[in-house]
Amino acid sequence: MEINDLLKRVLDKSASDLHLIVGTPPVLRIHGDLIVQKDLPVVSQEEAQQMLSTITTKEHIDFFNKERELDFAYSVPGLSRFRVNVLRQRGTLSFAFRLVPFKIPTLDELGMPPVLKQLAMKKRGLILITGQTGSGKSTTMAALINHINENEERNIITIEEPIEFLHQNKKCIIAQREVGSDTYSFSKALIYALRHDPDVVVVGEMRDLATISTAITAAETGHLVFGTLHTYDAPQTIDRIIDVFPSEQQPQIRIQVAQIIEAVVTQTLIHKVGGGRVAALEIMLGTQATRYLIREGKAHQLHSTMQTASREGMQILDQALANLVAANKITKEDAMLNAADVEQFKTFLNAGYSRN
Repeated sequence: MEINDLLKRVLDKSASDLHLIVGTPPVLRIHGDLIVQKDLPVVSQEEAQQMLSTITTKEHIDFFNKERELDFAYSVPGLSRFRVNVLRQRGTLSFAFRLVPFKIPTLDELGMPPVLKQLAMKKRGLILITGQTGSGKSTTMAALINHINENEERNIITIEEPIEFLHQNKKCIIAQREVGSDTYSFSKALIYALRHDPDVVVVGEMRDLATISTAITAAETGHLVFGTLHTYDAPQTIDRIIDVFPSEQQPQIRIQVAQIIEAVVTQTLIHKVGGGRVAALEIMLGTQATRYLIREGKAHQLHSTMQTASREGMQILDQALANLVAANKITKEDAMLNAADVEQFKTFLNAGYSRN
């Protein structure tokens, strides 16, 4: 099996991911479901080793032999880009390829609410895109940056691991830095990015104290900072940011975060009626009410404020799900499987809830 032929199958089958594990046939993730490609033979260890040599560099292989883990991007000319993760399991190789299209989708093409365009036009502050792995955070982030690129003249620096969507300069100038090849770490890259006259900084993942602390400082000093976290709603996101700091610093950090936060957008991908998937978005905006709750350490009360502020563009997940069901974009059954509170979701649905 040739790796490029397998990756072409990803596009032909409208899959999002390809999994290659020694001893089993290739597996595609199609609309969220794992589908074994039974018409293909099992992957042998020799094939896996050959694939690794074909799609990587000597530096990548040296890193993998030392660390037993590897993340990188692989492009097939005329086809697409792929984010690749390689690891060892039971002494053999396992690959996961995530499709990254060459074309960056627009916010409209993704069906995003208008408030996201307004967020992209902010001049400063912190905007967090959150959700579980595979929820489409990278795609939404790329669409936000593309919207800025098409409408504003700004200097944008991204820090990614690895670089996924490739941005071309339109109205903006964009420098994309890859952790591992262009820089050693998110935190160090972020520090030096602030010396590069940026207007917008994108942090691929805010995973440690140093990175989060520097991102907060960047937003405080007049930059627009985008970041991602693996959190499932706004209250957990705020708590995660605060809790990474030592307890004695947390009161001050709450004040700082309350001042700079512009939005927390959490997304979940749901099976779409007729095929494909659609994003259900929880949206928290940096209003006077939400800033007060963050400052006072009452993040657990954010949902109450968000669900009563739909006119401002905010909504909780269950409201978003009710809207999608009402619009016949997802089924009630799929909505209930993803609802944060099933009874609350039913209440919104029965009330004919519509944010518009």
